[in-house]
This record gives sequence, structure tokens and C-alpha cells, in this order.
Amino acid sequence: MHEHIHIKNGTLYIEDCNALELAQRYKTPLYVMSESSIRQKCQMVKSDFLDKHDDVHAAYASKAMLTTALIKIIQQEGLYMDVVSGGELYMAIQADFPTDKIIFHGNNKSLEELEYAIKHQVGRIVVDNLYELKALNTLCAALNRRARILFRITPGVASSTHDYIATGKKDSKFGISLDDAVIYPAIQEVLNQPLIDFMGFHFHVGSQIFDHTSHIKATEIALNLIKNVKERFDFTVKELNTGGGYGVKYTRDDVPQTIAYFTDAIMETIDGFCKTNHIARPTVFIEPGRFIVGEAGITLYKIGSVKELPGIRTYVAVDGGMTDNIRPALYQAKYEALIVTKADLPASQTVTLCGKCCESGDILIENLPLPVIDEDDILAVFSTGAYNYSMASHYNKHTLPAMVLVNGSNAFEIIKRETYEDLVRFDQVPDYLK
Repeated sequence: MHEHIHIKNGTLYIEDCNALELAQRYKTPLYVMSESSIRQKCQMVKSDFLDKHDDVHAAYASKAMLTTALIKIIQQEGLYMDVVSGGELYMAIQADFPTDKIIFHGNNKSLEELEYAIKHQVGRIVVDNLYELKALNTLCAALNRRARILFRITPGVASSTHDYIATGKKDSKFGISLDDAVIYPAIQEVLNQPLIDFMGFHFHVGSQIFDHTSHIKATEIALNLIKNVKERFDFTVKELNTGGGYGVKYTRDDVPQTIAYFTDAIMETIDGFCKTNHIARPTVFIEPGRFIVGEAGITLYKIGSVKELPGIRTYVAVDGGMTDNIRPALYQAKYEALIVTKADLPASQTVTLCGKCCESGDILIENLPLPVIDEDDILAVFSTGAYNYSMASHYNKHTLPAMVLVNGSNAFEIIKRETYEDLVRFDQVPDYLK
């Protein structure tokens, strides 16, 4: 059980809010985010990394989950912001997040997105390919603006995670190849661009990782590249962004590491290499996302139909599913759950928790132990803060849930529940069909 989750008189509480009362007040499905958990993770980043090492920065990877309220929290906690689309960038700018603390990622940024980023003078643009470098050069000249960039490199290391969220291997859609015939001409080209400030390199080895081996291997590869750049071009790389990917707890079998487990090893590797090779140590960035918001989230559902197949399984359906949490269907993600008013009762059965979408793959949790189920029981699924709301869809024309932010005994609706009217808001009918 996470620190922000408690059981009082058999009922689940999120911080000091009764989960049943939240479901009754805001309806279900309902995303619930614990503000104390989010801030606690930000404080861990500060104490274990920012305050521990000189010349380092941390950026929240907003693709994990992004709302305007969360942007305000991240800004108050003093972190940078990592965005991967024009939409995420727009949200950050509209929320008055300092643009010089925004890092803009993405493997296929449009010309419009790049122009928007340049005009608003974002802190860093992470260039993913040579097409983007050419586009940036053209746009900077047309706008007479400078851009500070990093090259995203593909370090070619394997990570112990699901293949769909392993991003550091050679065969990846992300990053510039480290083949000598690719990377060094690209560096030569960028050093010749008068309006582009080349700051250094970025890599990301994957997500939901519990072992720092791949981070260390990728760091060593990046450091050797930095050394070679100094020798070949007499250019000192100023920054190295080592990404994120630090795993969180979804089930009792998960044993997540502290952030220091990753960052101490990364910094030791960097400091040792730079000292041995007599090169200036670059500014180091990390980009935690799931680490900050993953465990803070809980999704509340109402139980509906129960289908017993004697000798096979029992299906328990809830009023949400793959439209609010695609991760189990997408890459077999595992979760734990309980009934909020029977939180301390022993399990009497093992069920398969399914959603209401018209897909056989709409399964949220298999082999879930639960006590006796009553009609309209409210069920809580834990650790749904990352990649649930951000990946939600309107499949089967389901409306998106509301989201509340819990602060002590107070709850604030930070995302309104969609209505059926919202589903047709942008529909238009040609005159000949009217």
C-alpha cells in the first residue's frame, strides 16, 4: 500500500478523502490523484539528485500525465518540463510555465510545432533526426531566432522491460544512429549552423526499469561520444540528458529502486570518466515522469455485471476499461485492486476484471482476489497516475472520466467529466446529407 492510501474502518481513504464518497460525488469511472504523493516524489528528486550533485537539473516528463493543475505543481516544485508534442507545449505555455525550462522532444515534429517552439524560445529542442535539423536551420534563419538543441542518440543498449517501452536499442524509431558515417557528419553540420547552439546529447533507454545497468551502459556510450567530439572537433559538449524510465510499484511483486540508485550510479560514471579523460563535466539532466505521478493515481470504478463460467473463470465488469487504461491491452501491464468498502476483508474468490468495451482484450486485471461482490460496489485500481489519462480514448464513443486532485481532506475537480454532447462537438455534416 502506498503512503497516501489508508484503510479506516474497512474503507479505503486517499489521503484523508473517503474513496466511496469521492465516487458518489464525482461519479465513476474517476481518476484520483494524490497531491501529497506527487510533491513527495518531487522532493525525492530534489534531495536525492538536485541537492546532492552540482550543475544538474530534472525535468518532469509530461507525457506520463498532463493537466494544468499538475503543471502548476511542477512549477512550484522547481522542476523543468519535458514535452513531446505541440499540444503539450501549448498547455505548458498557456499555464505560464517558464519556456526556458521546457525541453521539447519528439521523433517527427512538424514545421508548425518547431516554429511555435522557436518563437516561444523553449529551453531545449531535442533533435531526433537529420530531417529535423535541416528544418530547424531553415526556420531559425526565416525567424532570425536562435535555437538551443541536443541530439537524441540511439545508444544501442537493451533494457529489462516490455519491448514496447524499450527505446534505447539500435532498432528504434527514436534517435540518431551512432554509426560513424551518420553521427559525426551530423555533428559537423550542426556546428556550422550560425543560429543553432549545439548543447550536447540526450538518450532514453526505456520505461518501468528496476535495474540501472542499461542506464550506466548508455551513459558510458554517450561519454565516449563526448570525448570523441572533443578530439575530432575541439568542441566541448555542455549538456548530457540521461532521460528517465525509473520503475514504480504496480503490484506487490514490484520492488522499485530509489531515484538515487539510478542517479548516483549515473553521476559516479560521469564524474569518473570526465576526471580520467581530463574533459569538462557536462551539465546533467534527468527526466522522470512515471516516477513522479504513477503511484499518485487511483482509478475508481463501479462494478456492473458478473459472469460466472463454472470451472473456467468469473468475469467482473466495471464501467470503464481500455478507454481509460489501455496499458493492460497494449503491453500486458499488471495492476492490483480492491473494493473500497471491503478493503480489509479477506478474498473469497479469484476473478478476471474486465471493461465494458466491445473487445475481448479489454481485460484490466487477471486473477484478482476479491471478497464477496455486491451490486454497485466501488472498486479501486492502484498506480494509475501515469499513461492512463494521457492515453485515454473515445473508443466505442465512451466519454472520458473526470479527474480529482486530493489534498488532505479536500478534493478538487481538475478535469471535468465529458458528456455525450462533447462527443459530437466537432462533428460537421455536409449540406447534401442534411
